[in-house]
Amino acid sequence: MPQTLDLTPFILSFKLAGATTIILLIISLPLSWYLSQTKSKIKPYLEAVTSLPIVLPPSVLGFYILIIFAKVDLAFTFIGLVIASCFYSLPFMVQPLQSGFEGLNKNMLEASYISGKGKIETIVKVALPNIKPSLITAIIITFAHTVGEFGVVLMVGGSIPNETKVASVAIYELVEIMDYSTAHIYSAIMVGISFLVLLGVYIFNHKQRKYL
Repeated sequence: MPQTLDLTPFILSFKLAGATTIILLIISLPLSWYLSQTKSKIKPYLEAVTSLPIVLPPSVLGFYILIIFAKVDLAFTFIGLVIASCFYSLPFMVQPLQSGFEGLNKNMLEASYISGKGKIETIVKVALPNIKPSLITAIIITFAHTVGEFGVVLMVGGSIPNETKVASVAIYELVEIMDYSTAHIYSAIMVGISFLVLLGVYIFNHKQRKYL
């Protein structure tokens, strides 16, 4: 028999994605700016480390995070999930921002410095307004990626109702008990959310290109 539709896993997923996105935006802005401007020999190493979650199996990343968190009582907690998600979603925030910063007109940045603006003021008042499509893309994709994450959150958070049982984990458990009716509903909601997020990004970017 299908279970009563419980929206708590989706609320937890959105809460997790929101917290992760805000934290990563704060961390990634200076990091992506540095990567876009530096000519240091360590740049390829930093880019490799930043991009590692894209190619690393989530179970591997989740395993090492779990080992570390077990020592500081963060395993199977919502805070632990947020930290783990920040590691796993980092490249989805950094790469669009870095690409946007690298595409900026260098003369515009130099003019800002010549006019007396410091680095922080240049980033806030000159760079960010001119990479709006990259900024919006980074925020939305990071949020959506975190909502749909499964491997890391299951490994680090497990499935504690109202604490770490997010939507992707709930779908997995529904399939395990062969409640395909409810699993279909949960999955359809996830498909709808993912489609609307991507559609929003593409519509926004197409509108921005018309004004360029």
